[in-house]
Amino acid sequence: MRDDRQHHGPGPLAGFTVAVTAARADELIALLRGRGAAVVHAPAPRTAPPAEDAELRAATQRLIRRPPDTAVVTGGAGWRAWTGAADAWGIGAALRERLRHAELLAHGPEAGAAVRAAGLAARPFPQAPSPAALRDRLVAAGMAGRRVALLLHGDPPPGLPEALRAAGAEVVAVPVHRWPAPAGLAPFDRLLDAVAAGGVDALALTSPSAAAALPARAAERGMREAVLAALRGGVLAACTGPGTAPALRAHGLDPAEPQRPGAGPLVGLLCRELPGRARVLPVAGRRLEVRGHAVLLDAELRPVQPAPMALLRALARRPGRVVSRADLLRALPGAGRDEHAVESAVARLRAALGAPELIRTVVKRGYGLSLDAGAAGDPPRPDPVRAPGRGVG
Repeated sequence: MRDDRQHHGPGPLAGFTVAVTAARADELIALLRGRGAAVVHAPAPRTAPPAEDAELRAATQRLIRRPPDTAVVTGGAGWRAWTGAADAWGIGAALRERLRHAELLAHGPEAGAAVRAAGLAARPFPQAPSPAALRDRLVAAGMAGRRVALLLHGDPPPGLPEALRAAGAEVVAVPVHRWPAPAGLAPFDRLLDAVAAGGVDALALTSPSAAAALPARAAERGMREAVLAALRGGVLAACTGPGTAPALRAHGLDPAEPQRPGAGPLVGLLCRELPGRARVLPVAGRRLEVRGHAVLLDAELRPVQPAPMALLRALARRPGRVVSRADLLRALPGAGRDEHAVESAVARLRAALGAPELIRTVVKRGYGLSLDAGAAGDPPRPDPVRAPGRGVG
């Protein structure tokens, strides 16, 4: 994964980080950087199309020749990909007829809905809280002596086929897709980590395959809900290209989409959307705009490290108010219980801003932004305020 945080000056995307998943993204990356964005680039992995997968076809034919007693469906997308591939091979009707007489265990509501949409009856299998819990539940359900078709897609628990075989089942694995070697997935996995942690401000997707790979790979790593929650919240999902937005909406997302396709309109969309999400505050006679990994102070870009930025965001959420050290400590990533971490982050924040007067220290209470008179915030308080750089903080 390439991470470039070099800027040539404040632009509409200065201070924001945009993740890009296209394999050939030179034009898009150049446009983003030209407008000041930091770019994280990790091409989305491509899997073999199910209809071209000889291993999947062989497993399907085995199940038609000898139908399973039980079929475990772990994801709606995987079920649709499997049955769609079978239709392309001309054996879809035969597959569904064999499965009609099997016990179909649908793990979660999405899988159940997909099976029912194919005209088959699904036995609901409640969503397990973890891959290991799903494995244990299936083994406990009594698979001994049964021929089990196991759909490997989405979030198949590691070791599930082996666990079912050890419990006495005959397992036919149905591999709906196969990723590249693990080493080839590392950059994309790091991108997923950054999205889930809010380490990027926007995710730019330019193809349906990338939009499909995102939740599928996240599910295999046990972080699908974390990634989707981030894309519903603080991380802007933006897309272009035919079919890309519908692929995201299928997972409950509401992506931003330019009126015209192409890299230029997509960057224009980001230039409008991201600055509109920034928090702008009048502080100590200055204009403070809180962006992703930097602030604009009177239109001057000032990078801020993650811990001080977390503290600044906590203060900006309560402008003009005093925020206790305990509350600020909870906002700091990995700070533990040492309140000295707050003092250190305040010092680093003041240094990064180059304007220590923006952060006021209130004795025995905490810290606050020096909001201009008349701006929204707490009414004036008589609490003693220490000048920055003197005493604690």
